[in-house]
Amino acid sequence: MFAELESFLKEVLEGEPWEAEPDRVLATVLFTDIVESTARAAELGDRAWRRLLQQHHETVRSQLGRFRARRWTRPATASSPPSTARRGRSTAPRDPGGDPRARPRRAGLHSGECELVDGKAGGIAVHIGARVAAMAEPGEVLVSSTVKDLVAGSGIEFEDRGQHQLKGIPEAWHLFTVVT
Repeated sequence: MFAELESFLKEVLEGEPWEAEPDRVLATVLFTDIVESTARAAELGDRAWRRLLQQHHETVRSQLGRFRARRWTRPATASSPPSTARRGRSTAPRDPGGDPRARPRRAGLHSGECELVDGKAGGIAVHIGARVAAMAEPGEVLVSSTVKDLVAGSGIEFEDRGQHQLKGIPEAWHLFTVVT
């Protein structure tokens, strides 16, 4: 707070621009995706695709309260990595919405410091979470090593998926599949 006051006074006294720091929170971000969604949308047509996508979003939303998570536009976030990992497992079944013709879903999680701007979570942690989700296989919940380390003692088990270079992220990340 004193730093913001100092910056404000500097602007008033010296004419330097003052910019408030965005709120930052430590959160676990969860991305879910319907695998091969573009091909599925083309196959179903707009109306049926919209219904399937609505079912997917309703499934995800229904789990938010159960796992003490909240949705900041996209992605969903939670303060508890174990609850978010469990939520990822519950929202990434192979058969979204009970439709046997549907493609499987996948999910990715990462924990890190996020900026909150206009009700949306942002920052590099969100980008990493999105890239982790993009690496997930159909029906899989993939997590960064950060999530795995934070849930030690929770009873959640993981399978090692090795080091991966995430698109646009400078360093490689160790990834794990949630198995229980």
